[in-house]
Amino acid sequence: MQSINPFSGEIIQSYLEYTTDDVNRIVKQVDAAYKHWKLTSFGHRACLMKNLQAKLLEKREILAVLMVSEMGKVYHEAMGEINKCALACGYYAENSEDFLRNEMVSTDAAESYISYQPMGTILAVMPWNFPFWQVFRFLAPALMAGNTGVLKHASNVSGCALAIEQLVQEAGFPENVFRTLLIGSASVNAVIENPLIKAVTLTGSTPAGKAVAAAAGSVLKKSVLELGGSDPYLILADADVDGAARLCVTSRLLNAGQSCIGAKRFIVADSIYVAFKTEFVRLMAAAVYGDPMDPLTNIGPLARIDLRDELHQQVEKSRKMGASVLLGGYIPEVKAAFYPPTVLEKVVPGMAAYQEELFGPVAVLYRFNTVDEAIRIANDTVFGLGAGVFTRDIQKGKELAEKGLEAGCIFVNDFVKSDPRLPFGGIKESGYGRELSFFGIREFVNIKSIVIK
Repeated sequence: MQSINPFSGEIIQSYLEYTTDDVNRIVKQVDAAYKHWKLTSFGHRACLMKNLQAKLLEKREILAVLMVSEMGKVYHEAMGEINKCALACGYYAENSEDFLRNEMVSTDAAESYISYQPMGTILAVMPWNFPFWQVFRFLAPALMAGNTGVLKHASNVSGCALAIEQLVQEAGFPENVFRTLLIGSASVNAVIENPLIKAVTLTGSTPAGKAVAAAAGSVLKKSVLELGGSDPYLILADADVDGAARLCVTSRLLNAGQSCIGAKRFIVADSIYVAFKTEFVRLMAAAVYGDPMDPLTNIGPLARIDLRDELHQQVEKSRKMGASVLLGGYIPEVKAAFYPPTVLEKVVPGMAAYQEELFGPVAVLYRFNTVDEAIRIANDTVFGLGAGVFTRDIQKGKELAEKGLEAGCIFVNDFVKSDPRLPFGGIKESGYGRELSFFGIREFVNIKSIVIK
């Protein structure tokens, strides 16, 4: 297992994959820790979680540089990611006791109530694109609920995975409450089947999610999946064209376009299509890609060369079927895994750019005449993670968000982003279950009905 800097191409570190015996021993240790951890008070857990929040902030520069080196994220975005992890730790430290407080229910019994109790050790299978945030949005609620956790992270960010384990230890959590497993994807099913693992959560591709869901289902274990997305943004005729274009480009280029909730399809009213396209292409072309540690860089490299090549193949397949390339659409003559900001139009069903998720800085423009047509295009996808609407008519925007667009997270006059205070997740092939907010912490608890006569 190797971590390779996608900008320089240099090998950062090589790691020995844990053996089956290593994994089983660690899972057994984490299960033993659970038996004590589940009995601790919310106040004690909150104190340790605030310690973890402080550790993140204390070491954010070091952690950000680690993130940049392993997966190419621009430095200022990496700093923001660590800050967001700290925010989640503070949020769950302050609110978990209220989220999981017993709820009284009026029945014909002398007393009846709902109690939320931890489940045990949860396996988290996480991707490389937000190597800290996607772990912490699981870790913080899971540990605060009294569960323990084991992490199977993406192999190319093993340094980040081990750093998270170290942070938990330094924050004062009991030994083995949270551990990292350095294993490949082929070993995941065996971990899921381990009787000491009680549930599994995965963030990743739709094929990976289906595989994990099947494995978990075969042994009757709960799973939560946050998978791919092809987020549509509707730009209505009354929208602020320049403001919408700016926010749409920001979303499309965040993390070099490697985001499940990044805006990917822009469905624009015919009357403003040319104006929006002109400004959108101008802003995409103005973005600077280069050294992710350089403060002038907007876009770092993609995480791996093979991912860059796969993205280019999607663009080329669509071009050969008739799509127009307004910007970009080529592989730069550099050794790093860069792909330039790219804009496509005249994309129709059957093309890769229409059917598939474009995990990189590639945007697709559509035009519509009626709002019903816009909704049809937006919902004509197997995905349903996020969506956006830009309009000056807030009531219209709310109506489209609530009743028109098929997705789990919909923003009006802004781009989609996750927030610890709001539930996060999708529908259709974007997965099921929810992370964050009080919904997230209740995914991995035993919801007990207790009745006293």
